[in-house]
Amino acid sequence: MGTMEDIADYRTAIRTSTELTNVISKINILMADKGFPLKDLSATINSIERNQAMMHAMQSNTSGATIAESPVDVLKRQANADILIELDWTVNNNHSITYNMRGLDAYTNKQIAGAQGTGSPSSKSDLPSMLEEAVLLHIDNFTDQLQAYFDDLFENGREVAVDVMLFDNAAGLNLETEFDGKELTEIIDDWMAQNTVNHRYSKSDASENFISFEQVRIPMDRPNGMPMDTESFVRELSKYLKGAPYNITSKVATRGLGRCALILGEK
Repeated sequence: MGTMEDIADYRTAIRTSTELTNVISKINILMADKGFPLKDLSATINSIERNQAMMHAMQSNTSGATIAESPVDVLKRQANADILIELDWTVNNNHSITYNMRGLDAYTNKQIAGAQGTGSPSSKSDLPSMLEEAVLLHIDNFTDQLQAYFDDLFENGREVAVDVMLFDNAAGLNLETEFDGKELTEIIDDWMAQNTVNHRYSKSDASENFISFEQVRIPMDRPNGMPMDTESFVRELSKYLKGAPYNITSKVATRGLGRCALILGEK
């Protein structure tokens, strides 16, 4: 449509840049030493390649459409990581390194940790060693922020977003439909209050046809001990509305790790 778009080619970058792989290895070592072992980008890409044929074979029975995912979506799905660590750096003329490192919540894309600075001029010539000297100046503060993030997850739950919508052919049903004197929007609101951690969520927008919930704090684990994710949480709401007296059929549509839609009216 006449708009230029940059698409990250992680596979080529890993295979062709020795500098990049060495830097990733160095950051992996530094973070593991601080008690935060990382999932390696190269290993994740290899896992993606092993599953690529299966994903390409998966298509719609109706139109033959294939699955649409951005490179970042693929990485998030395959790595199944809570945090993505981004790092960029510049080698200065005085043989020092200026860097910026960010920890991003993979579910919300919010920055939850950060470190930046410029190292002292170094006598070392290899980039990983120069970067190590610069990063070590601030890594304790960075890992302290990560630990605070994990502590908050277990105390207050993981933050996600949930959308409730209607199919346009859901005749006779909308979010103002009443069951035993309560509107459906109130019923869903009550369920959210009972099933979020510390009743923490916010309703950012709503009408008779949709509700948008944000800052929804879901438990880290399901009652059976398995990890809870956004899709699992929304499926519980789907099961609840499918039961009596509501008997509402719905479809769960995942939108990345941290957002999921429940579409009422049919599958």
